[in-house]
Amino acid sequence: MFLLDSDLERIRNIDPGAITPAPYYEFCDQKSRFYVSGYALKTKPDGSCIFLENRRCKIYESRPSICRVYPHMLHREADETGKIDWRQISGLNEHGSYHSELDDSTCEAVALETRAYEEAYLKQMIDFFEAVRTHFGKKGLKHVQRTYDRKMREFLKSECELEVFVYCKGRFEKHNLEPDIESL
Repeated sequence: MFLLDSDLERIRNIDPGAITPAPYYEFCDQKSRFYVSGYALKTKPDGSCIFLENRRCKIYESRPSICRVYPHMLHREADETGKIDWRQISGLNEHGSYHSELDDSTCEAVALETRAYEEAYLKQMIDFFEAVRTHFGKKGLKHVQRTYDRKMREFLKSECELEVFVYCKGRFEKHNLEPDIESL
């Protein structure tokens, strides 16, 4: 789960080891350094959230913004009678359920919370792209897809580490990632 900068400090205070660079790196320069737009929560080997215990969130009151929005992702569509209205795309443990009715006040609250999350996410992404453009321009760097692909293949075969720069609160934080030898 991608973390907004506004969530990061809270999660770091709870468990600094619970975060990792977001898994899909946007850029790789010609010196084989990767750049990513933020952090994500680590997952357990089964893919579940690191804070999930006995089907409950251990940090529920301090959970990240994306978790606060879940399970509501609003979508406007017609029901069986053709009436167009807001529906949940999914409900708790009902992923893909498109016809969950929402009353107007719930719908408005979900829409406002979803909008706030999406605006914060888009702002963070725009800031990241601008920071990369500035950084690459000052250092004479460019994105090289071939280098990206080669380094990722080597990393996935446990042949090398990755140098990853994570964009966080207006700057880049450097991480050296070792391959996950246990999963091979």
